[in-house]
Amino acid sequence: MRMRERCLHQDPDLRKELALLARGCDFVLPSRFKKRLRAFQQGQAQVRTEEPVTTALSESIPKFYFPQGRPQANLNIDCLISKIEKIFSQFPNERATIEDMGPVAKACECPLYWKVPLFCSAGGDRTGFVSVHKFVAIWRKTLQTCHDDASKFVHLLAKPGCNYLEQDDFIPFLQDVVNSHAGLAFLKEAPDFHSRYITTVIQRIFYNVSRSWTGKITCSELRKSNFLQNVALLEKEEDVNQLTEFFSYEHFYVIYCKFWELDTNHDLYIDQKDLARHSDQAISQKMIERIFSGTVTRERRAFKEGRLSYADFVWFLISEEDKKTDTSIEYWFRCMDLDGDGVLSMYELEYFYEEQCQKLEAMAIEPLPFEDCLCQMLDLVKPEVEGQSCFTFTHTAQSRTGSTLWQTNRHVFRPGHRSLAEGQPGCLQPAASVTHTVG
Repeated sequence: MRMRERCLHQDPDLRKELALLARGCDFVLPSRFKKRLRAFQQGQAQVRTEEPVTTALSESIPKFYFPQGRPQANLNIDCLISKIEKIFSQFPNERATIEDMGPVAKACECPLYWKVPLFCSAGGDRTGFVSVHKFVAIWRKTLQTCHDDASKFVHLLAKPGCNYLEQDDFIPFLQDVVNSHAGLAFLKEAPDFHSRYITTVIQRIFYNVSRSWTGKITCSELRKSNFLQNVALLEKEEDVNQLTEFFSYEHFYVIYCKFWELDTNHDLYIDQKDLARHSDQAISQKMIERIFSGTVTRERRAFKEGRLSYADFVWFLISEEDKKTDTSIEYWFRCMDLDGDGVLSMYELEYFYEEQCQKLEAMAIEPLPFEDCLCQMLDLVKPEVEGQSCFTFTHTAQSRTGSTLWQTNRHVFRPGHRSLAEGQPGCLQPAASVTHTVG
């Protein structure tokens, strides 16, 4: 009854006539009031009948979000489990060691080098073996909850309760690659290089796959990358140097040698003076200070102690060598964004350009006035708002002219390259550069 009274009072016309009736007004006819009351009740009933229609429409929308991958309609889990049990029956006591996990991985319809993640997820790293019952239980649960390779890989490698991968999660997997891949057999005689190679590969994985700068890789990021395709190629390609994006030993050797040249005391850390010697002191001191400020480094030691680790140097060198990738553009954008507001103002650009002018004048080269340089950069980037004299990350990423912008404010240039618009994209060449190509 109270609900009906509340609905009646919501209608302004009925409210008015009820008030007039209460005052005893003669010109309010009961028949007229009953007619209006009947119309109001019919309207309320119509609203109630329309509500189920809206609910039915919402229920008919098919599910479109699958964070763990789209389930496969024709997947026969019992058939897969029987194949795995058949493989385990060949082992003593139906227990598999790490050496036995290759056939098990293939029975799971996984790439060969998933064998250590499969082994460790079933507790094999603690006991030294995996029983058929323990493995079948783990893999059945994985198949029921994870429906594509990306979600399965994250589930196998991630720590309990985590839906993302951190850097140390990759160590057992990559150590197995070092131990068992034919293209890395020579490393068995050089165990000191194992950790260096693994560190390099991990940094390249996060550099190319992670887009969040959180030090984590999610299923979504893994799906968008080609990392798992490269893992599958490991068993087919005997020469790891052909897998240039992540696993190339030649690329690792170039990066490590560059670091070794700068790390004079060989403690695997370099300071600002060491980094200043890179590429014949081509990088400006202001840019070096920004690199050590912690804005693009993972370890707090770079900011607290003024030392850069080998892992952080890998990010620096790849960003230095290839300035057109999204990560490289964001790397240098973060360095130049002094106030962290996501915009490069003309004042920030001038701050870095001043040092370049001083170096050019010391070389008896007349520098291009900053105003002219800024106009040319604006012409290249073409900001959306007319008259805007600043750059956002979107501007530099979409226009793909970020490399010119970074070089203008980081390097000392060869004489004779005065115009940013001439000879794109390599119109401004640093005084010296790394001769090897990385990544």
